[in-house]
Amino acid sequence: MAPEQDRIEYVLRQGVRDKVYPGAVWAVGNPDGIQLAGTCGLLDSAEPDHPMRLDTVFDVASLTKILAVWAVIGTLWEEQRLNLHDPLAALMPHLNGHQLGDVTVHHLLTHTAGLPLRANLKNLYGTDPHRVRDGVLREPLHRPPGQAIEYTDRAALILGFLAEHLTGIPLDQLAQTRVWQPLGMTATRFGPLPADLIPRCAPTENDQETGQHLKGTAHDFSARLLGGVCGIAGAFSSLEDLAIFLRHLLEPSTLAPEFSAAWTRESLQIHTRDLEPARGLFWHPAPGTSARDDIYVHYGFTGTGMWVSPEQRRWAILLTNKLYYGRDRQPLTEIRNAFRALAFA
Repeated sequence: MAPEQDRIEYVLRQGVRDKVYPGAVWAVGNPDGIQLAGTCGLLDSAEPDHPMRLDTVFDVASLTKILAVWAVIGTLWEEQRLNLHDPLAALMPHLNGHQLGDVTVHHLLTHTAGLPLRANLKNLYGTDPHRVRDGVLREPLHRPPGQAIEYTDRAALILGFLAEHLTGIPLDQLAQTRVWQPLGMTATRFGPLPADLIPRCAPTENDQETGQHLKGTAHDFSARLLGGVCGIAGAFSSLEDLAIFLRHLLEPSTLAPEFSAAWTRESLQIHTRDLEPARGLFWHPAPGTSARDDIYVHYGFTGTGMWVSPEQRRWAILLTNKLYYGRDRQPLTEIRNAFRALAFA
């Protein structure tokens, strides 16, 4: 066993003992594939006979923004069907006369669009998906674009709507046909999961309506409101599929030529100049590092995360169902930082 694996497993097992999460699945790799990998803990703390496995399926939450939205927008950028700096009104003419029409794709990808920070779509717009879409696209901005970096789920939601508008194809089909299927990501899909996959799925938060932990149904309320499919969240995936995806970022596969190295190079660099915290295009420098370290990360609220470093030619994945125990982020933040430091030592 490599020393790095020994230390990583010690850190992650401590998270199980401290009830930060019931279990975890992890890997570190390079363009050739997985170099180190492991599991610890249980799928569900109430089921001691069901350990975490390498093929466990996770609700990846905001990793959906990368796996679906960022990747699909990248294919449209490669095809020159959108320019990052064109106003949205040039791409979606029905936004003419609305403040969002002045926002660019670049603003959305760097979280500098000045979008409203409120996120409870049901309370704002009701439960009809068409009303939700219209409400999100027509609501006034919170501040002028380009002034500040403010992370908001609305950016990914709007980019998903944009991709659907430009192609006439739903986001789940776009992700499947343009990215996941060509790469061979057979376990990745939007929920709800079919019955045969649910036993392999790590449960997340306790659902107040049913009194049971969500399993196979997206934790994110926006995804559930929109039928399981939206730019914010809703995708499920596995360690093997995420490893395929990250390998492709470092060494693009001929299986998905339209999702190329150029989009990765464009995204994994700082686009926000003097604004803080620094942002790439949906990716950002890993906490505890700087742009010079060239380690970029994206997290999911359920307890997932993936890192990639083009300079080191290395990637890392940590999948947990941290949300099973609650929403306190700090314990997992410490574990993520320790994991990243060991994975990229």
